[in-house]
Amino acid sequence: MIALGPQTRTVLKDLLALAWPVVLARLGIMTMGLTDALVVGNHSGQQLAFHALAWAPSSIVLTTAVGLMMGVQVMTARLLGEGRRREVGAVLRRGMTYALQIGLVSMVALAALGPWALRHANLAEGLGEGAGPVLVIFALSMPAYLVSVAAQFFLEALGRPKPGMWAMWIANGVNLVLNLVLVPDLLGIGASGAAASAWATFGARTALAVFLVIYILRLPEARALGVFDKPARDRPAEREQRKVGYGAGSSFFIEVAAFAAMTFIAGQLGAVETTAWTIVLNVSAIVFMVPMGLAAATAVLVGRAYGARDRDGVLRAGLVGIGVVAALGFVIALVVWPTAGILASAYNRDAALLAVAAPALALATLFFVADAIQVVAASANRAAGDIWWPTILHFVAYSAIMMPLGWVLAHRIGVDGLVWAVIVASLVSATLLTGRFVRVAKRSGEWRAASGECDAA
Repeated sequence: MIALGPQTRTVLKDLLALAWPVVLARLGIMTMGLTDALVVGNHSGQQLAFHALAWAPSSIVLTTAVGLMMGVQVMTARLLGEGRRREVGAVLRRGMTYALQIGLVSMVALAALGPWALRHANLAEGLGEGAGPVLVIFALSMPAYLVSVAAQFFLEALGRPKPGMWAMWIANGVNLVLNLVLVPDLLGIGASGAAASAWATFGARTALAVFLVIYILRLPEARALGVFDKPARDRPAEREQRKVGYGAGSSFFIEVAAFAAMTFIAGQLGAVETTAWTIVLNVSAIVFMVPMGLAAATAVLVGRAYGARDRDGVLRAGLVGIGVVAALGFVIALVVWPTAGILASAYNRDAALLAVAAPALALATLFFVADAIQVVAASANRAAGDIWWPTILHFVAYSAIMMPLGWVLAHRIGVDGLVWAVIVASLVSATLLTGRFVRVAKRSGEWRAASGECDAA
């Protein structure tokens, strides 16, 4: 048995206490989308196609926008580490402003350009026209959802992840009820199917934002945290908060776009291969919520140590996070590997499809550990002030390596080739990002204080 020092045990305890509610909150995000798909799919297969096509472009914008909000979490944690509790309210206020600005721009862009793009995407007859109105409704919920993200990141950085977890699952309940009522048009309002489900999502996201904002305003320590203070203009802090968001948003966009390209490659192989790849991606995305939660928890602990200028604490928090997520990724892989056929059959029992999907899903377990490590290491790097190198390394792994390798291997060995490309890219990303984090945490030279900006290594 490996003996852990008292400081490492303390970090491990803090990490696990912070991580499990965050993991459940992230799983709640996936559950909301799964609920929509199940209810709409049981209502109409064509309406499910409308829903899926509308969700695809909105998810790319949404994921990128969530990354842009990451500065709220990192900067709040750093200021707490520095002992500047009164100033975290300014981080929240900036985050809420950015959330509304980014949300409104995203809403207008998606609503104005999305339906046109769907109509000109060479889709089967009627699909683009049917998905367009659904995309517009999804777009309308962008501002509310990003406000909820900013609030959730703020609470997680404060060490209060449970309210965000409960709010997410309450929102899931709201979403389920609205779906069951609106999708079959039980109220007789003239809207049903995918559009009605999108309105359910709008209602759930709005409820989530309202709940979290009210909770923060009612915190006993809200005034002590400066939540109600009008902060003085602090341009360096504003730039640093935006810079963290730019780096995370860019990484998220690179990954989402790269996997979208892999789906297009699967589409070149055939309908069975496309569906099999979709099953692999869906299961992997659900699994990925566990390291996403641990990445957020690790970023908070690294950010606090960074704010306190505790180099050993930064390294310890990051490596504990990486170690824990590697162990959990291994356990999950051991569970999914022998049950791959059962999991794949939950989506569809077609024998030809299962013959492709089940082996590919079993093979995909080989990238679970590396994929988990890379997302935690990237978050640890950004929390330690290393903003752009994680983005660069993500580009190398997923754009420069995974996409061309996926194209070559897919046209030789099918869906398994796509999975092998992900395995290689994840191993490269995990190795480079972990090595980068160790270098950042151990480097010599003075650390910056208020801005948290690091010198380039």
